[in-house]
Amino acid sequence: MRLLVLPIAIAFAFVPAIAADNKPVEPFNGKDLKGWKFKDEKKSKWSAVAVVVCPKNDKDFLEAPERGAAFLSNTKGGGTDIYTEEKFGDLTLELEFMVPKGSNSGIYLMGEYEVQILDSFGKADDKLTQGDLGALYSAAAPKKNFAKKPGEWQKFVISFQAPKFEGEKKTANAKFLSVSLNGEEIHKNVEMMKVTPGGLTGKEAATGPLMFQGDHGPVAFRNIKITPKK
Repeated sequence: MRLLVLPIAIAFAFVPAIAADNKPVEPFNGKDLKGWKFKDEKKSKWSAVAVVVCPKNDKDFLEAPERGAAFLSNTKGGGTDIYTEEKFGDLTLELEFMVPKGSNSGIYLMGEYEVQILDSFGKADDKLTQGDLGALYSAAAPKKNFAKKPGEWQKFVISFQAPKFEGEKKTANAKFLSVSLNGEEIHKNVEMMKVTPGGLTGKEAATGPLMFQGDHGPVAFRNIKITPKK
């Protein structure tokens, strides 16, 4: 019996370490921009504030702190990109986002590979391009249009594999294993042969930050959760 107990005890001893490696990270604390950096801090229009679509102009947001919990928001559009201080490799990203009418933004995995954000509500499936909501910009258009109306919260769940390296030599491309928009899968196993234009450095690496495009239109994010994969 002792011979059986020892391996079991050893196996359980390793469980906490494995769990810790895959512990979800919430990079936005819901209060301020601690833990985030900017491409150009002087141009930043990002803030931690709740927003709603402006009743007098459906292409803009209006700050609404009385709504309670803050969002990571670029209320007027333009400005600069924002990215996490922490860097990641393989991961699963979950987040909610909202845009007003006609707005444009993007989610850059590792600061370099973009999942497009755009008000694509109502566009026919056969008209979708690499610029529409959920597109892997410069790589693949979404399979179908699952965009909600502007002003509504929408959700991405993204499973991402970072590029692999042996020394300075890349041995495997980055890959979007799965991208789901509002509960529907729109991409599966899409390799990224190169970085997306407009990224943080324009170079590939084993790890990188999460970046949101902030030099186009207004956009808001909430419930951002990153689960690193071991």
